[in-house]
Amino acid sequence: MLGPFVNAAAIISGSIIGTLFHKKIPESMKERMPMVFGLASMGIGLSMAIKVQTLPAVVLALLLGAILGEIAQLEKSIKRFATLLQSIIEKVVAPQNHSMEQNAYMDRFISLLILFSVSGTGIFGAMQEGMTGDPSLLIVKSFLDCLTAAIFATTLGLPVAMLAIPQVLLQAILYFSASSVMPLTTPTMIDDFSAVGGLLVFATGFRICGAIDFPLSNLLPSLVIIMPISAFWLSIMG
Repeated sequence: MLGPFVNAAAIISGSIIGTLFHKKIPESMKERMPMVFGLASMGIGLSMAIKVQTLPAVVLALLLGAILGEIAQLEKSIKRFATLLQSIIEKVVAPQNHSMEQNAYMDRFISLLILFSVSGTGIFGAMQEGMTGDPSLLIVKSFLDCLTAAIFATTLGLPVAMLAIPQVLLQAILYFSASSVMPLTTPTMIDDFSAVGGLLVFATGFRICGAIDFPLSNLLPSLVIIMPISAFWLSIMG
């Protein structure tokens, strides 16, 4: 289980660097680097999405997953959890920028929690490592998260480092859950799973750079249902 721990270490180290050197990082870099992070995420997502084997199953999984996520209001539930977590963390570690408006601080904190813990990249990466033993996606995500944490820690401070805790816990759960599913899968099911994960990673890129605020959390059920749908599609279509 290498990926989750590397990812957590990257967030913590990036947060420390950003907090210590926040006065030396130019404002232009703080504004423009998220766009580069978003572009990198889109590239990763596209490289994964082209693995698709049964396109109808992938599209159906996305549509049904989005409907399930909207019904369950996953995005709102995660935001409520982020609000609670932020209030707890602030009691332990003070934010860096006391002049920032509370609403602005909360929006950034919630966005980081979603990005680090429940983005398509993190969830898919943990499940991919659990099923295949390949931590490469989480390691690539770690590079992005380290730089992202450093940039945001220049204004939010050390509380950003605390986000590594829910991130590593969730990824560990997904890792062990996925490893138990692996014996039941086929290469086609895994490729379709990678394709759905890639589309979520691609959408994450838009969110990182601030172009489109995709409700990514509401799309997460797609990762759960794609394998059964892929298997069913193959059984009826041959």
